[in-house]
Amino acid sequence: MKRVCGFMCGLLLTACVTGIIAAGPYHVAQGQNGRKALQSQTKITMEEARATALKRAPGKVESGELEREHGRLVYSFDIRNAKGTITEVQVSAITGRIVRVEHENKRQEAAEKRAEVRSYKSHRKH
Repeated sequence: MKRVCGFMCGLLLTACVTGIIAAGPYHVAQGQNGRKALQSQTKITMEEARATALKRAPGKVESGELEREHGRLVYSFDIRNAKGTITEVQVSAITGRIVRVEHENKRQEAAEKRAEVRSYKSHRKH
């Protein structure tokens, strides 16, 4: 039983590493050309989306990006309010309507920052 479990764990680890290595170059290539491809699909500008987001969550825009999330093309903004907390507002890049609003607590904000740093470092290596 232990041998079977060890074999399965090794097989799973090999599959994961192979998948990461194979996906690496695609992810980098997608990053270089991906922005232009996404931008060509938008119907509203980032400035229009930013104005919509600020109406929903007044404050200072800490960051904004165009991304595909959950199958939707959205402009995502992190907005810091007067209390110092972050509200993430996603605006459809097609309709200009707000599709999601999430209030982040300090723990979520710190975890997101760490993930962004790891992602940035990983992209620089390729």
